[in-house]
Amino acid sequence: MANTRTTVHGKIEVSPQAVSRVASRAALDTYGVVGLTYPHLRDGLVEVLQRESHHKGVEIRQQGEQLVVDLYVVVEYGTPISEVARNIASGVKFAVEKALGQTVAQVNINVKGLRVSDRD
Repeated sequence: MANTRTTVHGKIEVSPQAVSRVASRAALDTYGVVGLTYPHLRDGLVEVLQRESHHKGVEIRQQGEQLVVDLYVVVEYGTPISEVARNIASGVKFAVEKALGQTVAQVNINVKGLRVSDRD
């Protein structure tokens, strides 16, 4: 399911993987986010995805003319989860809308785990 738009200059097609990469980068730039994880791991199992696989922690769905973005994140222990989630949603919505010029209807944040940072 590619995101397709037709303009006076021709057709623009953006793959869901490309949208996922924009969304994952915006999420990872948010304070308190340790990383992204797979959406369908069993409870209790959380694996932070490697840099080249972060887009796998994002699901993109088309809802009419708008997009719905689902993110599966691991948050830093001790940060206010609701505030981190709000910041992720805001940043991802902005980044995807800016990159695509298409409205994002929803950004759903699924916190799959908490991690304690290594202290030096």
